[in-house]
Amino acid sequence: MFITLIFVISGVLMFLWNAILPDLIGVNSISYWQSMGLLILSRILFGRFSKPERRTSFPYQKFKEKFQNMSFEEREKFREKWKS
Repeated sequence: MFITLIFVISGVLMFLWNAILPDLIGVNSISYWQSMGLLILSRILFGRFSKPERRTSFPYQKFKEKFQNMSFEEREKFREKWKS
C-alpha cells in the first residue's frame, strides 16, 4: 500500500510540476523518476517516513486533562474567552 502510494503521488507531482512550473517560472519539465526523487528528497529533508506522531506531548496532555476536569460553566467561559 505504501509503495503504491509513493508511485501515485510521484505521478501527481510530475503532472503538477510539468503543467504549472515550466510556464510560470521557466524551469524544465521533469520525468517520472525525477518526481519520485523529489518526493523522497522532500520526505528526507522535511518529514519522516514513520507514522506521524499523535498529540501526546506533555503540554497537550496537561491541557486536555485540565479541560476535561472543568465544569460545564468553566468550559463555556473558557470557550467565550478564546472566541473573543
